[in-house]
Amino acid sequence: MGGPNQSSTSEFLLLGLSRQPQQQRLLFLLFLTMYLATVLGNLLIILAISTDSHLHTPMYFFLSNLSFMDICFSSTTVPKVLANHMLGSQAISFSSCLTQMYFLFALTDMDNFLLAVMAYDRFVAICHPLHYTTKMSHQLCVLLVAASWVVANLNALLHTLLMARLSFCADNVIPHFFCDVTPLLRLSCSGAHLNEIMILTEGALIMITPLVCILASYLCIAGAVLRVPSMRGRWKAFSTCGSHLAVVSLFYGTIIAVYFNPVSSHSAEKDTAATVLYTVVAPMLNPCIYSLRNRDLKGARRKVVGRRIFFRG
Repeated sequence: MGGPNQSSTSEFLLLGLSRQPQQQRLLFLLFLTMYLATVLGNLLIILAISTDSHLHTPMYFFLSNLSFMDICFSSTTVPKVLANHMLGSQAISFSSCLTQMYFLFALTDMDNFLLAVMAYDRFVAICHPLHYTTKMSHQLCVLLVAASWVVANLNALLHTLLMARLSFCADNVIPHFFCDVTPLLRLSCSGAHLNEIMILTEGALIMITPLVCILASYLCIAGAVLRVPSMRGRWKAFSTCGSHLAVVSLFYGTIIAVYFNPVSSHSAEKDTAATVLYTVVAPMLNPCIYSLRNRDLKGARRKVVGRRIFFRG
């Protein structure tokens, strides 16, 4: 066994989602399709928002950042899955594994913070509409995103350094399709108690604080909307929040199910299914959810696609 700052394992083996060749081919096509849909869908949202001056508002500024995060999030895991299948290899080096874990932590935290900031934006828009432009200034929006980046990267660095201090001995097989913190802690042959404590305390604080802000924002929004006399007015106010609530439910539901339980209570199958939802499915669905009832965004997306077709012609 190595010392506390060494690891006798130079690489890990990612088992992926299935060992059956027919299922692997099907999963390869499924992951490739979902990844392309994620990149194209979110890229369309970014282009639509950046090219339409009517969408240069705080809400769409945060949405474009969320779309960028979703592209990065999927790109952290899915290309490695596809590459391993094409090369017939399951290996990932120890340093690459830690790098992948770092970006997963940072991007998960960024999604978390952006969802909270977007909830605050809706709170100001509905509860303080007359002061919206002054309260949600461009400087404040940029500051909120920049602060989120700083905190997310510091948190990711903390957990990556804590993982790097552990020793990994003979067993190097990860029953997962990426280097997630839970299966890595199971493989450690040195004490991982500090890592677990930090996940359940500091990590929980990083995740739960934005969630509390989201819940508080929506409680205030619900109170303001219920005071609107007409049903049509209430529906219009709630409809602007519906897509955000759907994304919040999907994101937090899977995160809490996977990470905020003791390591001993986890099962590889349940963890893998839940992580597919928030690492692959959620980033793909977000553009659809946000565009479903948003006429302005759908119109801007059609213009972007129309321009592409026109220039090709």
